[in-house]
Amino acid sequence: MKVNTDGVLLGAALTVKTSDRHVLDVGTGTGTIALMVAQRLSALNAETCHDVMIEAIDIDEASAEEAALNFHASPWSSVLTARHISLEDYILSDGYTGRFDLIFSNPPYFDDSLQAPAVRRNNARHTSSGLSFRELLEFSSSALSTNGRFSIVLPAETEHNLLRHARMCGLFPFRTVRVRTVPRKAPGRIIVEFSRNRTENPEDVMLTIQNEGKYTEEYLSLTKDFYLFA
Repeated sequence: MKVNTDGVLLGAALTVKTSDRHVLDVGTGTGTIALMVAQRLSALNAETCHDVMIEAIDIDEASAEEAALNFHASPWSSVLTARHISLEDYILSDGYTGRFDLIFSNPPYFDDSLQAPAVRRNNARHTSSGLSFRELLEFSSSALSTNGRFSIVLPAETEHNLLRHARMCGLFPFRTVRVRTVPRKAPGRIIVEFSRNRTENPEDVMLTIQNEGKYTEEYLSLTKDFYLFA
């Protein structure tokens, strides 16, 4: 899968903190979001960024290999690791400890739609590959540190089921970014961030990508450190 807007938005919009040390990207693809998080953490505090460990896993071997190459070519290669492994096997692997300060994912989200003929494309786009938001929530409920966060980007119509299952897992939203392509359209994507702590007034943000044929100032401001054209 190529770099896509969903991934860039998640990497640019999710919350990062100077205290984040143990980070996990589930279904990393080419590693774009993990690279963005490494860049953002380094910008927050370059002196302590070397203490960060960002692990990126993917069930697709070619994607994991490409992510590893991208990590190696980046200024943050010392803190980034890519592994070809499923989430289920990762949990059972040697050295797994959990307790992540931040977990994030741009997962497959098509449930019953017509599948593409390419197996790798199906795995990246369809929940039949075994990476549904339900599995991610259940994993995060046990793998997050006390004050850890889980961030995910999904189609807007999944919000009700996402929040319901999150509550069942003991996770609660503290921030939602609703993404619409133009002002006249309803949001097509949501970025939702969860923690174990209930937030009385969760932050709710509307982000519009384009208006009158041009990128909006809010979108350019959000992505300016990552897109060359911004």
